[in-house]
Formats: sequence, structure tokens, C-alpha cells
Amino acid sequence: MNKARDFDQSVVDELRALLGDRVSTSAAVREHHGKDESYFPYALPDAVVFAHTAEEVRDMVNICRRHAVPMIAYGVGTSLEGHILAVRGGVCIDLSQMNKVLAVHQEDLDAVVEAGVTRKQLNEYIKHTGLFFPVDPGADATLGGMAATRASGTNAVRYGTMRENVISLKVVLADGRIIQTSRRSKKSAAGYDLTRLFVGSEGTLGIITEVTVRLYPVQEAMSAAVCAFNDVDGCTRTVIETIQAGVPIARSEIVCEKTIDAINRYRKTSYRVAPTLFFEFHGTRASVIEQAETVQAIAKENGGMDFQWATRTEDRTALWDARHNAYFACLQLRPGSRAVSTDVCVPLSRLAECVHETMEDVKDYIAPVPLLGHVGDGNFHLMFLVDPDEPEETELAKKFNKRLVARALAMEGTCTGEHGIGLGKQESMRSELGDDVIGLMRDIKRLFDPENLMNPGKVVPLQ
Repeated sequence: MNKARDFDQSVVDELRALLGDRVSTSAAVREHHGKDESYFPYALPDAVVFAHTAEEVRDMVNICRRHAVPMIAYGVGTSLEGHILAVRGGVCIDLSQMNKVLAVHQEDLDAVVEAGVTRKQLNEYIKHTGLFFPVDPGADATLGGMAATRASGTNAVRYGTMRENVISLKVVLADGRIIQTSRRSKKSAAGYDLTRLFVGSEGTLGIITEVTVRLYPVQEAMSAAVCAFNDVDGCTRTVIETIQAGVPIARSEIVCEKTIDAINRYRKTSYRVAPTLFFEFHGTRASVIEQAETVQAIAKENGGMDFQWATRTEDRTALWDARHNAYFACLQLRPGSRAVSTDVCVPLSRLAECVHETMEDVKDYIAPVPLLGHVGDGNFHLMFLVDPDEPEETELAKKFNKRLVARALAMEGTCTGEHGIGLGKQESMRSELGDDVIGLMRDIKRLFDPENLMNPGKVVPLQ
């Protein structure tokens, strides 16, 4: 990817005067920050800086603005649509060392953290309180990055996404101002909802340096289960009927037979090689048993087999570790490949139809296409495995993805339930929302970032 301008070396000099050895221009560090989990070619920043405070971020932003240098906020680089690629060069602002839990308010069920705190770190920090933070995208992402991409995950069906679980944000704007988007109260009607505006903005409107998140009590009982089916249709029907029956499941995940086979090989597990649902139930001991028995009965009516329970913590952890490693397991289905990974989300009533049509469509792809997803909220993912040295394979995968998106939109769904837009889904978003909405998003971008220096080229590029 070509850079739009030559890099001004004096920017590095000013940054080093501010930060000392926390500024790097080494090839190894730049390469690490110039790639993510997407299929896009690497795009390296010209320099990487490691921030420790919001005030330092403000000073970095001011230096970059004076020199008209692009800025890309960076957490741990687990994004899937090219969100953090430095397509115009510039300075990568790494927030991973801003990793302090600033406050935990047990009585109010919230916590204030710096942007570089990861979800596992927060849950480890608060485990003695009887509370936990539920948003779980699989990767141990930073909470700042999760807010910026409006992350979701396995618990979303019960606890919601980052949209529902972020109370307030501290953000450094493109003009150097530091703002707090709201107070810590659970609700507010005070003016425009700026918190929601920055959640999902992917670093294009400002740099998130602090996040206030909701916490939840750890339930008295938690139980997980795994159940194989004769076909994917049985999986989706089971999920739809479970939700419609009002069963408050905490997690509901689908993997196809190709995915479960890859997991078995990768994790040395022995799940039946068949379309499979993973469940988790939270509540009192009695309610968890009741929920699980209800779902087991629904699953049986839809061809469910081998309904296996996991009540011990270590067994539940092993089950969800297997699910969370599905992405890396599936890459081994075609060693040396990269994944054109995509997701869509449809209304629950159209889920079975969308998944069925999709699985029929991808039978014609050149390699196995693993399916996995958080089907409790109508969201599923596909992985098109491509040879990175064969560009025509990537183009073929993108054609299949385009058909998937068109199918989801025709069913009143969205082009992405949680991966976000980044570089990869800008045209899909245009198809979904239309030119007027895209134009309004551009107006917002111009208002917050008139010089187009905040993660340029992502979401709604101005050119």
C-alpha cells in the first residue's frame, strides 16, 4: 500500500525529546505494528511510540498535527479488517503500556481502566470482588481497542456488546483536546451521546485513552454444554427455538464439522466431528439445571446428539479454550494460508435460512470454508483460506464474501456484526446504509478530524 506523503524525520526528533527511548523506528518494531490478523498486505508505520498517559498522547497528537503526520492507535493488533494498518505511513501510538486499572467501584458495578488493560487482566484484577467483565471476543484484546471496534463475543447474547457495556470514555481529539464523554452514572440524557459515537469509531475520530465499563456479579452457578448435530440446520433451529422460548442462555456458539475437526487436531480434543453447538448457562443452581434441560430437549428434537455437560471450572475453561482457538486451528486446514475472515449478522428469524444458503454456496470454494459464530444473536463468521502468494485466490474469496454480504442485507441484516469496517468492508457498508448515511459519516469525520490524520483510510475515507 502506498503512502501519501514522505515522512518528516523531525517528527521523530520531537517525539524522542518527549519520550526518549519509547520511540522506535526499527524495522522489527514497525513490522510488528504494521500487520494484524487480516489478509491485507502489511503496511508499516514510519515510527512507533509507546504512551504512558493521556497527556503524553495529547502531546504526540499535537506534534503529529503540526507536521501533518497520520496517527494510528494500536492495542494488541488482533483486528480482522485492516483497522491498524498504516496505509499512509505516519506514527503508530501503542497504548499497551497504559495498562493500569484505575478504580473498581464494587457497589456501582463498574471499573475505570486505561486503554491498554486487557479483558483477562481486568477479570484477574477483580476476581476477588465477585464481579466480572463479560465481553469476550476470544482474543485477549485491550479494552480501548475493544471499545474502538465495538467488539462483541461469546457472551453477547446475554450481556451485550461493548456498545452496551461502555459507560464513559476519555478521548484525545485530533486538535489535542482531552475530553470525557460522560459521567459515571448508569444513564444520562445530557446532550448528544458522544460515548456511543466513539464506540466503534475505529480510531478515526480520536484516540481512546481511558474506558469506564460495566461489571456483573459472578453467578452462583455456571454450566457449559456441547452438543453435536446431524446438520447445521439442526444447530440453527435449536438456537432460534431456545431464544424464542425465553431461555436466558449466556453463550451460544456454532461450529461446523470442518471447524470441530480442526479444533480436535489443534487442541487434541475428541469432539464428535459434526456441526456442533457450545452453550453456557448462568444463574442459580436450580435455574442452570432447568435451562440446560430445556435446551437439551430442544436440541434432541432437532437431531442433537451427545449432550455433554461441563460444570467444573476447569472443564468449562477447556471447552471455551477450544472454541477460542478455532481461528488458529482452522488456519491449519491449509498450512501456510491466510484467512479472509468475514462476519455478518441477521435477524434471528432469518438465521437458519442465511446459514443454510451460505453453506450451500461455499461448497464450490477451492478449499474447506470453516463456519463459526455467536448464533445466539444472529452473528456468524466464515474463513476463506487463501494462498498469500496467489492474488487470484484472495479475489475469489472476496467474491464469495460479497455474495454473503448481499445475502445478509437481503434478509435485513448487516455486513458486519462485530469485525467492524476498517479497510475491508467500506463498500459493503455503503451497500447497507446508502450514500446519504455515508455522506453524514464523512461530515462527522471532517468535523472531528479536518486534516484526516486520525487512522486515515478507514471506515469512511474522505477521498
